[in-house]
Amino acid sequence: MPIISPRAIVLYTSPVLTLNGVSKTYPGSVALQSTDLSFMPGQTTVLIGPSGCGKSTLLRLLIGLVEADGGTIDMDGRRLSAGTLPALRRLMGYVIQEGGLFPHLNAEDNVTLMARYLGWARGRIAARLEELAALVRLPADSLRRFPGELSGGQRQRVSLMRALMLDPQVLLLDEPLGALDPMIRHELQRELKAIFRRLAKTVVLVTHDIAEAGLFANVIVLMREGRVVQQGSLRDLVERPADPFVGRFVQAQADSWRAIRDVLA
Repeated sequence: MPIISPRAIVLYTSPVLTLNGVSKTYPGSVALQSTDLSFMPGQTTVLIGPSGCGKSTLLRLLIGLVEADGGTIDMDGRRLSAGTLPALRRLMGYVIQEGGLFPHLNAEDNVTLMARYLGWARGRIAARLEELAALVRLPADSLRRFPGELSGGQRQRVSLMRALMLDPQVLLLDEPLGALDPMIRHELQRELKAIFRRLAKTVVLVTHDIAEAGLFANVIVLMREGRVVQQGSLRDLVERPADPFVGRFVQAQADSWRAIRDVLA
């Protein structure tokens, strides 16, 4: 099975994922106000904003971990619903902070769990496992270790392999590098960017770091209090803020200015 899916080289003209009037409320709080968003094929969209702004809720809505109170979500022309969710989930890979690996399974079994469930042949599984380990630069002997025996960076590599195992159309990542120390985080940022470019998948990534958003994103979506405040490039947010909050949010991350300048150069 090739690393680059045939789907990745088709020239799409319509969004892969579309939200129309999607909202989510929990007792005592509005997690997401009525929101319209489209995610284009082959692009990386980064959701960013302060804690509690709704970015992780939006990601969970996309993969069906929580159910919207209103509005609709469509993937490749199919409505996300209880009936379509099992099939559509197989077209989405999901990576969370710390990896979310099953502690009682070794790395190989974590990665291949769904492929084995779906009845893939052993040879097909082995070939795909070898491809993905090479893609994320994970040593072969690490696949026999359990999550507790792996470093944070290795766990994230295994989690990414698991998300990519079924060759999904969409990759969803919820602060995948947030728990890593700065040196490992910097290394994985560059590797992830190269992987995104190589695979040409539709990526939706959540982060709180504006420099990281600028590194990955074709489009940045800045959120506040459950709504989209501005979307566009990093240059748009820095040089053409839509309202005072955007300017304050950018300025608040003053320690990232050097990285921002590098991205804009």
